[in-house]
This record gives sequence, structure tokens and C-alpha cells, in this order.
Amino acid sequence: MDTNAFDVIVIGGGAAGFFAAINLKTKAPNLKVAILERGSQVLTKVKISGGGRCNVTHGEFIPSELSKNYPRGEKELLGPFHTFMTGDTLAWFEERGVNIKMEEDGRMFPVSNTSQTIIDCFLNQIATLGVSLLKEHPVKEIHKLEHSWSVTTTNKTLLAQKIVIATGSNPKIWNILSALKHTIVPPVASLFTFNIKDQRILDLPGVSSQVSIKVMDQKGKVVLQSEGPLLITHWGMSGPAILKLSAWGARILEALDYTFTIVVNWLLDQNQEDVLRRLLKLKTKHPKQTIAKYPQFDIPKRLWQSIVKTSGITPVEIWADIPKSKLQNLAQQLTQSYFEVSGKSTFKEEFVTAGGVALEEVNFKTFESRVHPNLYFAGEVINVDAITGGFNFQNAWTSAYIVSKAISQDLQQ
Repeated sequence: MDTNAFDVIVIGGGAAGFFAAINLKTKAPNLKVAILERGSQVLTKVKISGGGRCNVTHGEFIPSELSKNYPRGEKELLGPFHTFMTGDTLAWFEERGVNIKMEEDGRMFPVSNTSQTIIDCFLNQIATLGVSLLKEHPVKEIHKLEHSWSVTTTNKTLLAQKIVIATGSNPKIWNILSALKHTIVPPVASLFTFNIKDQRILDLPGVSSQVSIKVMDQKGKVVLQSEGPLLITHWGMSGPAILKLSAWGARILEALDYTFTIVVNWLLDQNQEDVLRRLLKLKTKHPKQTIAKYPQFDIPKRLWQSIVKTSGITPVEIWADIPKSKLQNLAQQLTQSYFEVSGKSTFKEEFVTAGGVALEEVNFKTFESRVHPNLYFAGEVINVDAITGGFNFQNAWTSAYIVSKAISQDLQQ
């Protein structure tokens, strides 16, 4: 047999590509399978994800709840999650000697606390199963032949009956797919933090609080909202509450050129009137207490002191001396703090984009192209993305597994 001819070529040596190839060879050991990787290293995103620990998946075991974490793909992934999801992922790794643990926030990691465990597992699997791994093979062209596909890299031309595209957010591959008449939804950043230069938070990096946030457009209209933990950073604001806004609002925030106003309620869902009533009670209850010294409402001390200062209250003032107007200011700052956002920052290891192959051109029962038979997709190459917490990897595992199942059934008939 021609050494450059394969039953299946998987393009992309990342999480989805490896998972597809391994499961394919496990289900159909007689198939000739190759992974093509453009670089000299494989699984680079797996290595650095989750701070080098690899956030394998998330502890959500109900398909309809799991799918709610995908700003693009929520509806489409519901069916696939009924076939392969979190529990299946854990079982898959455990069968291969990798134990996974869940942390308090639901994120799941290898017990070893290192992504190398996942990488070693995958490399051992492809070696044992006989998957060909061709590194430094960037794909230049993909052509449809009468009964097969040709894939041209910088080194050679290979032939395959079926192709799996698992290249993530790779513009060169999107261009090739576009030439094959696939619709590509233009990419935009999806997980990013907000750049905010503001005296009120300048000295508060590391402070975290449970908040609700609204995003206003230039006309003052509320266009997005979320709640959850907010983390103040050296460059602005981050944390799940912000990252949720960035993911769900990826296209809206791009249209605003990442310049907009946010309104933060540091007390989550309490309104200004109720808070003012509580402050007036505190004035009666603790007249001699220094306001800045004793945080209220479970707010971190440094944040409380900053909000008190912004409200025009000095560090030494006591409750008895505060006029109602200053308490109104304080109630407003606690429930409606306005901040101007100017720009975004992305994480290198968690960089995720919205965009990719249009979802209506993918058959989600098999992840096969609706434009070309025998062309399949796995992972983020299609217009699916998730919030942070292990969900993007779960999409990779689920799509790759279903691809392997569909191809193995088809080629073994």
C-alpha cells in the first residue's frame, strides 16, 4: 500500500485531533490513521491550559445544563452531549490510568496536577495503537478527488478516504475550507478581561467580590448583564462575571470597539433604597464607629475603604457625623458604580475565539460536513466556543468521539 495513503487523515495535533485519532484506532484497529501537525510540538494548548494543570472538563453532568455554557453551540451540542459528555470523559481517562478530581468551583483536573499526565496518556495511546504522527507538516491545500481526498503539506501530498479537521482557530485552514465552499463566521475574541484605568480600583489588585454587572452601550442602553465573582487586576477587571460577559457578548463588545460603560452592583441584587435604609440603621446602631474601619455587607476591607472614600467620607469620620447626602452617595456607589472600559486583554493560555465553520453546515449527529461527504470537524474549528472552566475541552472530547464513532462505523461496513 502507498505509504502516503491513509484511511483517515486528522489535521491538527491538539486535544480534538488526538482524541479523534485514538478513539478511531480503538474502535477500528485495522484503519490506517495519521495526525498532521504544522509545528514541531503537539498538544501545546493542553500543556499550558489551566495554568499548566489542564482543566480537562467541568463537573456538570446534565446535558441541558452543560450546553448552557456555550455562547455559540448551546442548541447544537445538546444532542452530542447525550452521546458523550462529562461522565464519559472521566471514565475514558480512568480506563487509561488517569484519575481526575473536581475542585470547589466545578473545574476538573488530573489528580497529578500536571497537564503532562494527559499528554503522556495521549502519546502512549497513539504509539500503542499505531497512529502515524507527522510533525512539521503544515497543510497547504486540500482537494476533493473522485473517491478520496488529497492533502498537500509543505513536505508531500497524502491521500485519504476521510479527513477530520481539528485545527482550532486557524485562519489558514479556514481559508482552505472557504475555498471548499464552506461558510466561515469571522473570528472575534471570546474570553477576555476588561481594561479599566480608574483611581477607585488602582490599589486593589487581587480583591474579589460577588457582584452583578450591566454593560451599557454609548447611548446608555443595557446590552448585557451577568453576575458572579469579579476579580480586580492590575489592568482592570477579570473573574467569572467578566469572562461570562466577554463570551456571551463577544460580537456586541466587538461592535462597541471594546469601549463601553459598565455598572457594578457590589451587593449583587440589593437596590439603592434598601441599602440606604440599612445604612441609616447602622448610623443609629453604631454612632461612634469609624465608617472606613469596619466593612459592611461582607465586602472586602480594601474595597469597602475605596467605596467609602469615593462617597466623600474621610478615613476618620464616624456614623454619627455623616449627613444623609453622603449616605445616599455611599448607597449609590455600593449598588451602581460606573466604570469606563477601554480595551481588552486576552490570556495566552485561555485564548478562545468565537467564529469558524458555520453551524448549519455541520451534521451534529456525526460532525460531518453538510457540504462535502467524508469531511469531518472536531473542536473549535467550527463556530462553537465556551466560557472558561473546562468547557472548551469537553467540546473537543465530545465532537472528536462522535467523529471517531461515525467514521469507524462507516469504514467497517
